[in-house]
Amino acid sequence: MTQDPAETRDTAAAPPAETAAPSPAVPDVKPRSASGAQDIDAATASLTVEEDEESRLPDVEDDSGEVADGPLAVGRAAIEQAVRLAPTSPGVYRMLNAANDVLYVGKAKNVKKRLSSYARPTGHVMRIARMIAATVTVEIISTATETEALLLEANLIKQLRPRFNVLLRDDKSFPYILITGDHWAPQILKHRGAQTRPGRYFGPFASVGAVNRTITALQRAFLVRSCTDSFFESRTRPCLLYQIRRCAGPCTSEIDFPGYTELVREATDFLSGRSRAVKGLLAAEMEKASNELEFETAALYRDRLAALSAIQSQQGINPRTVEEADVFAIYQEGGYSCVEVFFFRTGQNWGNRAYFPRAEKSFTPEEVLASFLAQFYDDKPPPKQILLSHDIEECELLANALCIKAGHKVEIAVPKRGEKKELVAHALTNAREALGRKLADTATQTRLLEGLASTLGLPKPPQRIEVYDNSHIQGTNAVGAMIVAGPDGFIKNQYRKFNIKSEGLTPGDDYAMMREVLQRRFKRLVASRAEGEAPAKDDETPRWPDLVIIDGGRGQLNAARGVLAELGLETEVTLLGVAKGPDRDAGRETLFMPEREAIKLEPRDPVLYFIQRLRDEAHRFVIGSHRKLRKKDIREAGLQEIPGIGPTRKRALLHHFGTLKEIERASLGDLGKVPGISAESARRIFEFFHPGPA
Repeated sequence: MTQDPAETRDTAAAPPAETAAPSPAVPDVKPRSASGAQDIDAATASLTVEEDEESRLPDVEDDSGEVADGPLAVGRAAIEQAVRLAPTSPGVYRMLNAANDVLYVGKAKNVKKRLSSYARPTGHVMRIARMIAATVTVEIISTATETEALLLEANLIKQLRPRFNVLLRDDKSFPYILITGDHWAPQILKHRGAQTRPGRYFGPFASVGAVNRTITALQRAFLVRSCTDSFFESRTRPCLLYQIRRCAGPCTSEIDFPGYTELVREATDFLSGRSRAVKGLLAAEMEKASNELEFETAALYRDRLAALSAIQSQQGINPRTVEEADVFAIYQEGGYSCVEVFFFRTGQNWGNRAYFPRAEKSFTPEEVLASFLAQFYDDKPPPKQILLSHDIEECELLANALCIKAGHKVEIAVPKRGEKKELVAHALTNAREALGRKLADTATQTRLLEGLASTLGLPKPPQRIEVYDNSHIQGTNAVGAMIVAGPDGFIKNQYRKFNIKSEGLTPGDDYAMMREVLQRRFKRLVASRAEGEAPAKDDETPRWPDLVIIDGGRGQLNAARGVLAELGLETEVTLLGVAKGPDRDAGRETLFMPEREAIKLEPRDPVLYFIQRLRDEAHRFVIGSHRKLRKKDIREAGLQEIPGIGPTRKRALLHHFGTLKEIERASLGDLGKVPGISAESARRIFEFFHPGPA
């Protein structure tokens, strides 16, 4: 959803009632590819990219748009043609340019009247004038009600990411805590995605870290199991979590069914907001055990109470009068916006998160916040109450749309006094501080990119850097990886891994693996360019890299150079090889570029530190990908893949540890205690699960 010259609009996804259009038919809406989406933490687009996008837009003479002919007149003519066929009912309209890219998605109670406002010759601000000048086609979807139009508009904006709309730039689902309901001994676990599994869901939490910390504390407090059902069913003796008092041990009947059911009920009550009653009950039990001189039992209750206190202390603000609400506060500075969101459920604070939506600098805080809310709840269940820092237009319409979506009443308000106002003020303070940090980080990143360009002799700071690395163990489970960085830091949703597929590849041939990875990557890019793929929009990172960094010395660099030469790209892509220092000493790396002398930077040079960060991130990602691939093979092939471990020793290991996961976690000393496992075999097993880098 977005603000247009006449009104603001808002939120989530609903099917249209009927379709109409000025063109013969409305084409299907196609979601953009994953490569077009920005990572949640890569917030504000760089000024350089925005300026490049501005240069591609048609020019208009002044802010009023008073131009008798030229692109603005052509755009108005296209809109006037659409007005003739537009319905007077509610609907959603899309403005498209000559390349069939969607420029803007809007909704209106009366589509004909709304489009007519664009067709008038004067009175448009520069942003609207440029949008009109770029428009060649208008498509319309009719809906039964204005509420349906609002929901559809938000859905289309998230799919199409138009140039002139406010963009949320975050499609990640929030994590929840799930207490399962499909097993006699319920399990507590972290959950993301569709809530299809039977059980009780609690959240949303602002981050995975908050969920993990809470689950760990809940295990200490209520001793509810976190293991999978298959692990649970295979146990013949309690696992380590039982020994460290983080599980009651229902798998081996260390606790009976009624006792475990009571623990689950207490955990559910605590997460449902009845924390005071649960703590009172535990305190009473502790006192009773102490009076009966059962000090070990009393100590157990004491530890459980301490775990509950730890959970609540981590949550920070816990309101007295707000049971269930989301709090939104927006702060603007330097043409950028930050929206801080706090989540309160069952009277407890489940954390907060900062968002940096992309929006034209001319948008007011109210306009950005209205658009943000519409897209935010497109795929998330709204709470009973939404508290805002600014009044927004069409507040009642948005509330009605969320009511339909949630199936319960949703109140949207800007509190004027009391605890609710204090919560909003606290969120606003966090928004201001988060935007300050983001602007400082962006400035630092810009300086580093400028320094990198100066050091390497690049014509301008790179907007897209790709870093490549590969990993293997004696040639097995070979995998390559690419990470991407830009003006806003690492762009994790554009990372890629490459399972090495070449047959006849000599095990451990790093050059051949690098050649395969680069061939697959750049052949795809060349093919997309041959098919006339449209250039990236201003909120996207360019698809072609300005700089390619290879983890390796002159040999790896020449292998990469050969691949680019075969594809005719040697002059289009700048290559940089990063060789480790003597004895792999960080800070003494040597930089290699084609047909240039080796570059040695001072150990404290910020540019060298920046290159190290890029290289280390690629190394982290490829090692993680390699381990996942190796673990998959281990599960499929078993422990016999380890040299010297046959069926007898495998059986002894499984009898001792119970599962492959426990064997993987075991220390070298624990492995040596298994009957039939010698010190050498223990070393081989440990090194198999904990390899050094390739």
